[in-house]
Amino acid sequence: MNRKVLVTGGTGYIGSHAVVELQAVGFEVLIIDDLSNSTAEVVDQIEKISGIRPGFEVFNLLEYERLQTFFVTNPGIEAIIHFAAFKAVGESVEKPLAYYRNNLVSLMNILDCMSEHKVPNLVFSSSCTVYGQPDQLPVTETTPKKDAESPYGNTKAISEELLRDVVNVNPEINAIALRYFNPIGAHPSALIGELPRGIPNNLVPFITQTAAGIREQLSIYGDDYNTSDGSCVRDYINVVDLAKAHVIAINRLISHTNNDRYEFFNIGTGNGASVLEVVHTFEKATGVNVNYKIVARRAGDIEKIYADTTMANNVLGWKAQASLSDTLLSAWNWEKKIRNIK
Repeated sequence: MNRKVLVTGGTGYIGSHAVVELQAVGFEVLIIDDLSNSTAEVVDQIEKISGIRPGFEVFNLLEYERLQTFFVTNPGIEAIIHFAAFKAVGESVEKPLAYYRNNLVSLMNILDCMSEHKVPNLVFSSSCTVYGQPDQLPVTETTPKKDAESPYGNTKAISEELLRDVVNVNPEINAIALRYFNPIGAHPSALIGELPRGIPNNLVPFITQTAAGIREQLSIYGDDYNTSDGSCVRDYINVVDLAKAHVIAINRLISHTNNDRYEFFNIGTGNGASVLEVVHTFEKATGVNVNYKIVARRAGDIEKIYADTTMANNVLGWKAQASLSDTLLSAWNWEKKIRNIK
């Protein structure tokens, strides 16, 4: 019998790629998603890629009774990957209460149900935003956390503390938090990728939509930061590489090879790339020019951050593989497919 994993937010951008990678190594996957930032058609696309249709239910994790019923009717879940969360930095500055309520209460409901229904393992979708604007780069897992620059980042920092405290007093629960840097790109099949609702909050879909003529112009927020070209620097990680980290983390939890019952790892490439560098790399990889303009800085943005991935490489046994150029090309292939661009 295949081992059963619940993926919350499994029709979302990172979640859908994780479902494909879990199925590829034989896990039975169940998805809960409220479709607030995705569509049900993603399940069909997952099935096209893997030949397996994951279990799928539509509801919000704040619906506690519904979540309880889900665990009663789906016994034997060995692990949960918790992706479901609001994730737009700018929006979180405008709507802090919505972010705190959604991101924190959903995790608390999951942890309650894990305890009650004897689900022992959790992989938590965290973020490099927990570091705030670090004093030293690259950031390691022991880099002191600064105040988060946004309510979104703060929900991830609080969630990690919540996880640590729950694991400390509950010997039946083990958890790994994966601190993502900036996920980009799409599955090589171009059947799943990043498709934000409305105006994209992330750089790469805005680049691809501008290149496709969906958006008139890409705004680059600031060219006066203390970086090589004045634009913000991030660590851009291929989404398939990122998805594979979750499979490794699940296996680590199930096989009890984790040294501590609560662990956390940076998941990035270890290299920083500026916004302008990403734009120019995209243009070179695809042969398509991007219409962009420099505008004022955006509230909540960190100047520069990139990962030290030594722990993920040596302890978790995971390493990023894809190049920035290939990853941006995969994002463009996805954009072309969904827009029917030849």
